[in-house]
Amino acid sequence: MLDLYVITDSSLSGGKEDWEVAKLAYEGGAETVQLRMKNASDEEILEQAMKIQKIADDMNRIFIVNDNVDVALAAGADGVHLGQDDLPLSRAREILGDDFIIGISVSDEKEAVEAYENGADYVAIGSIFSTSTKEDAGEGIGLDAIVRVRNAVPDIPLVAIGGINLGNIKDVIRAGADSAAVVSAVVSKKDIKKAAHELRDAILKTRPHIREGS
Repeated sequence: MLDLYVITDSSLSGGKEDWEVAKLAYEGGAETVQLRMKNASDEEILEQAMKIQKIADDMNRIFIVNDNVDVALAAGADGVHLGQDDLPLSRAREILGDDFIIGISVSDEKEAVEAYENGADYVAIGSIFSTSTKEDAGEGIGLDAIVRVRNAVPDIPLVAIGGINLGNIKDVIRAGADSAAVVSAVVSKKDIKKAAHELRDAILKTRPHIREGS
């Protein structure tokens, strides 16, 4: 999960199904894909989830279901991503077991520390920049938020999300994020595979400079 993390959105994908987007994103180098289908039934989500999980298994990649613990379990997904108002992490862990990846959305250091102490496998901080792909995201909280959360929880993978694209993804990694989660920067592109490749390449090229202290 320490590279590119792509979140699906069928309203942006030009008619492609979520499983098609996931396949192309994986082929482009995304390590993790999250299935997000906000207005779909559990049956519809499960249908897409099962297809994506097979692709993820075949390619040795990570597949996460947004919000829906039941679908994540039924599809044999690798994990589930929960918001602050979703099922409590402790209850999700009881249902899913220790081997399931559970990620938590956070907006500040307090929420990040709480998620870490409760056993989250990663935290997603955002929205870093203003974004139109999540209606309740609000104004961007900025790169400094990544620095603060990184300092507060140094021992857990940190995913940055919200308004991230090829023009700012290097700044996100330099600020301390392990991974960048994107929606429109991949999903809305005509060549999804190429878009994912370019973003992951930018991440990988930034990390050596961080280790060198530049």
